[in-house]
Amino acid sequence: MELHPMDRWHAVVRGRDSAGLDALLADDAVFLSPVVHTPQRGKRLTAAYLAAAFQVLGQPSFRYVREIRGPSDAMLEFETELDGVVVNGVDIIRWNTQGQITEFKVMIRPLKAIERVHQQMAAMLAARQSAGG
Repeated sequence: MELHPMDRWHAVVRGRDSAGLDALLADDAVFLSPVVHTPQRGKRLTAAYLAAAFQVLGQPSFRYVREIRGPSDAMLEFETELDGVVVNGVDIIRWNTQGQITEFKVMIRPLKAIERVHQQMAAMLAARQSAGG
């Protein structure tokens, strides 16, 4: 029996398995960031943003607190603490008929959390880019 896309997502998150994103993301995947105005299009960019998010948000305190699943999309609410700031956010995920993620939208609150995530994600992505990743 094929695992549900969200069960596969949870396994990738638990293992902070950036390599597992390759099979999970569609080639035309789009990442919608809470701080970057333009959609990040394509598997490579989407994977880079999600891998950076694993590093920044993947604190020991990270946990999903609510999940709503539909036939082709899901909403997962998460909480974590980042440098003493409580981060509350939502991942809105859509997948295709092959079970691959086609759209990943992140929304974060409060403003202090958005600012902290933005600073750390920008640094992480810049470091990856300068390293050729």
